[in-house]
Amino acid sequence: MEAVADSRASGLWVIAGTFMVAMILAIVPIPDNAPLQIAYLRPEWIVLVMIYWGIALPHRVGVMVACFVGLFTDVLLGSLLGQHAIGYIVVAYLAASFYQRLRMFSVWQQSLVVFATVGLNQLINFWIESIAGLTEWNTWYLLASVMSALLWPWVFLLLRYLRRRFNVS
Repeated sequence: MEAVADSRASGLWVIAGTFMVAMILAIVPIPDNAPLQIAYLRPEWIVLVMIYWGIALPHRVGVMVACFVGLFTDVLLGSLLGQHAIGYIVVAYLAASFYQRLRMFSVWQQSLVVFATVGLNQLINFWIESIAGLTEWNTWYLLASVMSALLWPWVFLLLRYLRRRFNVS
């Protein structure tokens, strides 16, 4: 019984650690001499981690985790409180709803679903920011979903390796 509790506790630390690394990657500054448009190429690391854990362990990472991670991200990025939480809740709900189907897809087919899901998250964030009058539409806005879809196979393989290595269930 004690081994099961230790396994669940270590699994919690692995999941929390991957979210923390994703948050660090989300706030890594762009070099000063880089063009401003390069910021649009930053993948949505937190959403990628949310999708992976929502597919791999939908009973542990769901809507409540998405809400807390979203609120923490809002504080971290200084955005409107609840903005990222709403987007992450939608992402977690979609991942939990379709996890059995998504598991059957190849990693490249999953990339297309990731593209659509991250794009939906981006549109939700844009919608909230535009209502608040903080942003205007830019043709570069959805490039993060393209980059996220292109990086999905490597993120998937890395997180799967960590899940298996630390026996997260």
